[in-house]
Amino acid sequence: MSFKHVAIIGLGLLGGSIGLAVRQHLPGTVTTGYDSDAAVRIRAAERQLADTICDSAAEAVKGADLVILCVPVGAMGDAARAMAEALEPGALVSDVGSSKQSISRALAEALPGHEVIPAHPVAGTEDSGPDAGFATLFHQRWCIITPPEGADPERVAALADFWQALGAMVDTMDPQHHDRVLAVTSHIPHLIAYTIVGTASDLETVTRSEVIKYSAGGFRDFTRIAASDPTMWRDVFLHNRDAVLEMLDSFLTDLALMREAIRAGDGETMFDLFSRTREVRRSIVAIGQDDARPDFGRKDHD
Repeated sequence: MSFKHVAIIGLGLLGGSIGLAVRQHLPGTVTTGYDSDAAVRIRAAERQLADTICDSAAEAVKGADLVILCVPVGAMGDAARAMAEALEPGALVSDVGSSKQSISRALAEALPGHEVIPAHPVAGTEDSGPDAGFATLFHQRWCIITPPEGADPERVAALADFWQALGAMVDTMDPQHHDRVLAVTSHIPHLIAYTIVGTASDLETVTRSEVIKYSAGGFRDFTRIAASDPTMWRDVFLHNRDAVLEMLDSFLTDLALMREAIRAGDGETMFDLFSRTREVRRSIVAIGQDDARPDFGRKDHD
């Protein structure tokens, strides 16, 4: 089973990258796209992020056998309702959001009678908007599919084939487990980055110009993460609240232990933790999920 017409709703980093990747890897597949922002639609047409840029979600999904929602988590329900009446009876609806339990509920409520199989490509950059997308974004990155109970195995396999064709590695996972895993690997790191950059900006004893001028590598990496789309990340924390709070409690416990180690001059505890975390970094590089070069290879995507 393959998809002949893919509709992309939302033409920012992920939606634009999907359109470009389909053109590069699946040249026989037709793409249509829509974004609620008229300026984004104009730029998307200029960049040819889809074969046809439409003026409504209903127009974009007409005739599509795969529809991918690439909008903020909090907008999934409204986006689905806007296109519901125009969906083809056999169309498969998926998404790219990073909190799967809330999205699964929102789409099931908005699209009764339609087949919905959520997915989450674990890929991205700090950039957003129609100029941010590029065709190789998904290469060697994981896409996690979270099929609902009773989902058609052939349709799940077809969605997996689609993402693999775009260069992604695919895994399947229960939505609840997905949300707990991503809370610790993605959501909490973003929360820490937003917070530490905000703390630095608010310090009265250090001027903002000094923070910017004398930033060491570690702080610069935090600012890269903290430059991510604020609307998207606000919605992630609101819609994956339980898992984020659970992991945040664990982090705060560990942080308190490190605070006490520093206060007590306990170098052994610090060294043991730093050694373990160093090995985690080396393992991530070893399996190809990041690059050991100082710029992390991020300039190569152009």
